Amino acid sequence: MFEQHISFEQTRRYYQNALEGKQHILVALHGYGQLAQFFYRKFNFLSETWGLIIPEGPHRFYLDGSAGRVGASWMTKEWRQQDIADNNAYLQQLIEKVRTTYPIATLHLLGFSQGGATAARFFQQHPELCAQLILWASVFPPDIEKNDFPKGKKLDFILGKQDPYFDSESQIKVMNEYSELGFNLHTFEGPHDLDQQMLSTVLTNQ
Repeated sequence: MFEQHISFEQTRRYYQNALEGKQHILVALHGYGQLAQFFYRKFNFLSETWGLIIPEGPHRFYLDGSAGRVGASWMTKEWRQQDIADNNAYLQQLIEKVRTTYPIATLHLLGFSQGGATAARFFQQHPELCAQLILWASVFPPDIEKNDFPKGKKLDFILGKQDPYFDSESQIKVMNEYSELGFNLHTFEGPHDLDQQMLSTVLTNQ
């Protein structure tokens, strides 16, 4: 048995609001099992003043069995290096298109949960495309060489104190890791979810 592969043009989905005239545009990557159209709703409170772009992960699947609600994922452990390369190419093309079309806007990149690893990998490859990186309730990707991670950018890490995926020990560990990487650390009283007040604060304090 010989593993083979073939390359072809893909079409990927994303959602946005009206970007014309916006000084700041937030590109937000959803977590595991979410869809972009529903993740978008978490940012509705920003839509009057911020441009919003919500890309969707390429791997869609049924969340429970073989029917019902659908979610999306950025990658799995299977053929992960190719998925990482494809995700980086997808985000690069999308963000460069936005920068060309709206040259006065400043772009900010947010990755929530699994989307945080995808955002970190992209930012590591193309730090010049975004002014700020926000990682939310996300483990830093172990495949990124920490010494090579971009410096001199606005870096923020956010974690809810009641996040069930991070017990007290792992919260301390992940906070120390991000602090060593130069991230500003933020916590809020909440679970594994976005918090509007915290997000507003982090975006305002640029």
